[in-house]
This record gives sequence, C-alpha cells and structure tokens, in this order.
Amino acid sequence: MERAHDLGGKLGFGSVCPSDEEPVFHHEWERRAFAITLASGFLGQWNLDMSRFARERMPNEEYLASSYYEKWIFGLSLLLVEKGLITENELQQARATNSGQKVEANVLQAQNVEALLQKGASAQMADTTLPQFNVGDQVVVKTTKSVGHTRLPKYVQGCQGQVFSDYGAFIFPDEHAAGNCEAQRLYNVRFEGFELWGTRSGHRDAVYVDLFESYLTAS
Repeated sequence: MERAHDLGGKLGFGSVCPSDEEPVFHHEWERRAFAITLASGFLGQWNLDMSRFARERMPNEEYLASSYYEKWIFGLSLLLVEKGLITENELQQARATNSGQKVEANVLQAQNVEALLQKGASAQMADTTLPQFNVGDQVVVKTTKSVGHTRLPKYVQGCQGQVFSDYGAFIFPDEHAAGNCEAQRLYNVRFEGFELWGTRSGHRDAVYVDLFESYLTAS
C-alpha cells in the first residue's frame, strides 16, 4: 500500500458499518479540533486542498492507528509550522515564544463565524475549452504514482469506464494543493463492478466516480 489514506475499494479492511445514532463528536476535544482547524483556515494561509494534503502526509503507520480528528490535528500542526505561524519548538512546548515568523493573516472574529460558515464557496470555474470527452464515451483511467495531493483513487486506476455526466470545469485539486488555481473538466464515470473487482462483484454492481479530465484517456 503506497498511501495509507487511499483505502477506497481495497480488500482486507472489512465492511463500513455506519450507525444511525453515531454522534458528530465522540469527545469534547474532537469538537475543539474541528473548530480550531476551521478558524485557522480563515487565516488565509492555505486552501482546502492544502489542508487535505497535510493530513495525507501523516506516516502510514501513524495514519492507520489514528482517529479521524487526530489526523486533523496532525495536518493543522504541520501547516501552522510550515507557514511560519508557530515554530516547531512552540508546538512541542505548547507555549508561544513570539519567535516565529511574522505573517500577515486574516483574523476571524467570533461574531462573524456563523455568517462565514453559511456563506460557503463554489469550486466551479469558467472554462472556455471544449470537453475532451462526451457523455457515453468509453475511457480508461490513467495509472499514476503521484507524490502530491490527488483526487484519483488507486482502485480505479487502469480500469475502463463510461462517461455518465459532464459537470463542467472546477478547481483542479492536484494543482490547488500546490498553490495553483487551475480549471479542469470534471466528469462522473460509471464502472461496472466486475471491471473493478472481477468475479467478486455482483453481476448488477456499478460504481460512479467523479474524475478530472487529466486522469482519463480515450478507450
């Protein structure tokens, strides 16, 4: 396994068994981890895909042994140090020393939190280029060994599918995580179950995956 966070479609991890009574937060510290991560994001020093990539950089053994919000704390700590908002020593000592780099940052005021969270933002972008693929086209997912952030799951790489929908252009996460804002076409692709899992799949099974244009090639 190359990347511990990319577990979708892999065998050996058992079934996902959601509960209707699952609490949003199991512990108070998880609520605080969620809040401080969102508040820190409003400093304007990183974007959503940078935040995701920071969590993905947790070592595999640690990632598999950590809970959901432990991963969030790891990613946030990494970004705060990388962006010079705190030093590694301050992080380890849990004490501010004012020795970190001075960074111009936005400050989220308590009275503005609710309005800003409700506002949200769309990742859709204008695109004047023609789509490379049309609905109904047969496509093959490229095989890649990306060392950066990607929204291309490993389990569909090398598999053939059919374009089911064309969503238009959106911010390309792979480049966004590196600080670049690039528009790219996003498609919904249907894969027959047997294409992904062979005879282990039911004969009527199908999986629909959202995939960016650069992930695909014509069949």
